Amino acid sequence: MLMRTDPLREMDRIVQQLSGTSGTWSKPSVMPMDAYREGDQYVIALDLPGVSTEAIDIDVERNMLTVKAERRPAAKADSVKVELSERPLGVFSRQVVLADTLDTERIEADYDAGVLTLRIPIAERAKPRKISIGVTDGRKQISG
Repeated sequence: MLMRTDPLREMDRIVQQLSGTSGTWSKPSVMPMDAYREGDQYVIALDLPGVSTEAIDIDVERNMLTVKAERRPAAKADSVKVELSERPLGVFSRQVVLADTLDTERIEADYDAGVLTLRIPIAERAKPRKISIGVTDGRKQISG
């Protein structure tokens, strides 16, 4: 029910990891994501360690879910000398096309321990349901 929008983004993510470049607003880095179905909802979990909730933006337009976040460097005193800096900084973004069978009006978002979890219910119209069979009398009516 979920589709990737750009097959080359994974390649970009690997190149960015190897080169150590940060994402920008014009070319954001990709955030790691897991997606799975749990009962009557789809769950999307995105890794955003060190990002405050105020720096996360979640939008849905039609069936396109967009998550953007920015991790800024921590403020340091002038006397601090950085010896090593490996954690990625900058802008991160992920777009996911959601199927028509998902209820985008009722998406829930939680953020805990650096993981943004989105829960998207399956629309009632897409859930399996029983269809009752009507019984009609097979005799002809005679009009007089």
